[in-house]
Amino acid sequence: MGCGVVAQYGHIPAILATPGLRLHAVFDPNEANLRATQEKFGIPHGFTDEEAFFKCGLDGVSITSPAPCHHANVLQAAAHRLPVLCEKPLATNRAEAEEMIAAMKDAGVSLYSAFCYRFSDAALKIRELIRAGAIGKVRSSRLIYNWSCHGKFSIDADGRKVIQKRREDRMFEGGPMVDCGTHQIDLAAFWIGSPVRSFSAHGAWVDDYEAPDHMWVHMDHADGAHTVVEISYSYHHTSKNLRSEFTYELIGTGGVIRYNRETESFTMENGEGRQEFPFAGEKNFEAMYEEWGRALVSGESALLTNAEDGMRVVEIARKATDDVIAGRRQG
Repeated sequence: MGCGVVAQYGHIPAILATPGLRLHAVFDPNEANLRATQEKFGIPHGFTDEEAFFKCGLDGVSITSPAPCHHANVLQAAAHRLPVLCEKPLATNRAEAEEMIAAMKDAGVSLYSAFCYRFSDAALKIRELIRAGAIGKVRSSRLIYNWSCHGKFSIDADGRKVIQKRREDRMFEGGPMVDCGTHQIDLAAFWIGSPVRSFSAHGAWVDDYEAPDHMWVHMDHADGAHTVVEISYSYHHTSKNLRSEFTYELIGTGGVIRYNRETESFTMENGEGRQEFPFAGEKNFEAMYEEWGRALVSGESALLTNAEDGMRVVEIARKATDDVIAGRRQG
């Protein structure tokens, strides 16, 4: 459901490339976009009517619509007793997420949140190393993603400089922590294996949106570890040359793991010395869909983000953002 940007570059190609999965139909309320997507990818069925889409013979639904649509889309899937893999964030707030989870449980079908960063070869290797105790017990982690969100401006068909809509839409939907920052929040618990017990946040405004375009969230895990997530949509957002900063650093009692996307380096240093690992990009849609395919058959998954954990990620990102907005108003 939803034929937008993330479906075009991520979800649809991954489904088509995954053995055992067949992309039977797509839904989008914009008929021109729907038909163009069908033609581009050779998808046999396309619908602008939700009811017709749900009754066309589906085994599962991948929801890739804009975040404000997830709640309604999941409730529709629950009404038709269809399992769902839903793009992040799962919902826009906890109340919506709770209703979605309850509806899917009542329907007896699974609901997972689609965090494709978990399935990067690098992310899975980090999890493996931590579980094996290669750096002892993780006590501190730093997950940083500072970028321009494709820049503040774009050039329209008439050659005029205009506000770049994709970035602006993300700012209106809640800003960087609610959007991409949810990946880092999810990864922290996935790697450390301990839920977030408490958190606090700080924000900075480079542009004048309600949400901050640069944010930090400090999270205390139940086992005593601490994670800081830093994310920006204004890092070089007005520069001629767009640049980004994407790093993971996990500091344990017996060593350190470092991943740097910009330098394409992935290393571990511990008491045995330095070890380099093959570099991999930060996301992997195909591996995520392979796991979902297995889950559709088995009914369970140890790697996909379950709905309850997806809800907790939303709660942290949303409340952290709301807290810094409220603090700015009071200040």
